[in-house]
Amino acid sequence: MTLHQHTLAPSGVETTSPDFPHRAGAREWIALAVLMLPVLLVAVDNTVLSFALPAISRDLAPSGTALLWIIDSYPLVLAGLLVAMGSFGDRFGRRRLLMIGAGGFALFSVAAAFAPTAGFLVAARVGLGVFGAMLMPSTLSLIRNIFVDRNQRRLAIAVWAAGFSAGAALGPLLGGALLEHFWWGSVFLLAVPVLVLMLGLTPVFVPESRDPRPGRVDYLSIALSITTMLPVVFAIKNLAKGGLPLVTVTAVVLGLAAGGGFVVRQLRRANPMLDVRLFTVRAFTGAVLVNLLAIFSLVGFLFFVSQHLQLVLGLSPLDAGMVLLPGLVLTIVAGLGVVPVVKRVPAHVVVPVALLFSAAAYSFLTLQGLLGGQGSSAVQLMAAFVLLGIGVGASETVSNDLILSTVPAAKAGAASAVSETAYEVGSVFGTAILGSILLSSYQGNLSLPEALTREQAAAATETLGGAVATAADLPAANASALLDSAFRAFDSGVTLTSGIAALLMVAAAVLAGWSLRPTVRL
Repeated sequence: MTLHQHTLAPSGVETTSPDFPHRAGAREWIALAVLMLPVLLVAVDNTVLSFALPAISRDLAPSGTALLWIIDSYPLVLAGLLVAMGSFGDRFGRRRLLMIGAGGFALFSVAAAFAPTAGFLVAARVGLGVFGAMLMPSTLSLIRNIFVDRNQRRLAIAVWAAGFSAGAALGPLLGGALLEHFWWGSVFLLAVPVLVLMLGLTPVFVPESRDPRPGRVDYLSIALSITTMLPVVFAIKNLAKGGLPLVTVTAVVLGLAAGGGFVVRQLRRANPMLDVRLFTVRAFTGAVLVNLLAIFSLVGFLFFVSQHLQLVLGLSPLDAGMVLLPGLVLTIVAGLGVVPVVKRVPAHVVVPVALLFSAAAYSFLTLQGLLGGQGSSAVQLMAAFVLLGIGVGASETVSNDLILSTVPAAKAGAASAVSETAYEVGSVFGTAILGSILLSSYQGNLSLPEALTREQAAAATETLGGAVATAADLPAANASALLDSAFRAFDSGVTLTSGIAALLMVAAAVLAGWSLRPTVRL
């Protein structure tokens, strides 16, 4: 894969060829609207469980680790397969892969909705991850091929990025509305009618595209990419729950070894599944890391805020979702509003400023926890999410445009997969790292009343939802003592994880300012 060379038209407008490219018309913009349907669904599915966690904890009684796996199994499989599916789309047709993914995603959504056990739900989420991985590279790579004009493509990518970020934020709101009237499985069924509509419209409006000179399918590289991700996330979870250090170290070594093997294999192949040489381009690598860290901050926030609003503050799912609505709106506004800004202000300025908004959100919660001594109020969480939404919306738009601008249209699937892999890795690590730290802090700071049975103590220690459910069966005095301790322990974990996330966002802003400086002025 070679780097995409940009040229300037006589007017100074950057294009993708020496001549002015074809400008998209109404049909192309309708195609974009169709492609936004799976984008929104996959993004919603990443976070829609956030507000269903208390109900799942009550009905399926998962352990704390199982609860994290219910969340993480979906984005983990997505992250492991995105590069492979991007390569399949380049070879066999991006629209074809998109439609196969839509059908499978609908079927596994139904399976997840009626899962009878925590293990079954994890398995259904794995299936959703497999078919979700078929959806995502296809959408962004099709956009790359449909919108040839650079300015139109930048706007289309802004819509795509805003849809992705908005979908992640919309998940809890939709989940809250559904949980107000239905059981927790309903959050999965919302995907089915949308996917049926997409399957009807895609053949009409979305053109097929593929790489005209594809290489052979590299099944060993697919296996190595998956083997890189799974052990690393397992190691994080094992470390957080106090598992054997030897198991953690072994898992990390296995993941790093598989990752090293994947890189070496790509460098040796004439037609690699992923051209890892792209990562020698500082702007490309910087944009990928911005993608990852922006979503890391978003998903990590949603993991704890959903539980705090419902379990600590006692809000209904719908009311809790409404608390996040202003941040959702600002996520969309920032993603679209950054398009005219980035035409005049360099990316190495715009992106760090956006990331500092995310850092400010977490810093606000950290200071509130350290100085206030009480958990955050709904208004404070709303304000923090507004700041976070601005940062995520703006940084995602710019970073995705930078990633796609470095490759030719024929390799758009592979580049799209890199962008979306960064998104999903950020999603996995946002829950795995921040969620595991939060769980470990909660368990370490929890003080249980002496009157609890062994079973009650185990349930209360596993998760905050378990503590709330246990308190419902206790006498008033013991219930009050348990809830007070559980809420304080949970809030101490939120303060710790918010501080860590704030430092990471500051580091990301510094990284973006350095890595994007000598590259492209969008």
